[in-house]
Amino acid sequence: MNNVVPLPARAGQVGFDRVELGRILDLYGRMVAAGHWRDYAIDLGRDAAVFSAFRRASERPEFRIEKRPALRHRQGMWALIGEAGQVAKRGQELGPVLAPVERRLMKLVED
Repeated sequence: MNNVVPLPARAGQVGFDRVELGRILDLYGRMVAAGHWRDYAIDLGRDAAVFSAFRRASERPEFRIEKRPALRHRQGMWALIGEAGQVAKRGQELGPVLAPVERRLMKLVED
């Protein structure tokens, strides 16, 4: 019972590494603590890995954080997509892409 067996990786599946997921879940935890987000979903596919954050589970996600490695050399593999589907921020690094949500968190904490 003490053996940890990793799940087999699917060929061609995009995912988040430990550092990326830690950064995203840190932001999610702070938004939950501020009372703004209540649920999340992770979708791992062939083209992209998507982290969706919800205000309520029955709604569309307020933000989606997408990792698309195919766009690494073009627009950047990270994208922050708003509730209506508009791209709020795109870039090569995760930190700057999460900056608009970080600023919103600052406003929530100040209020």
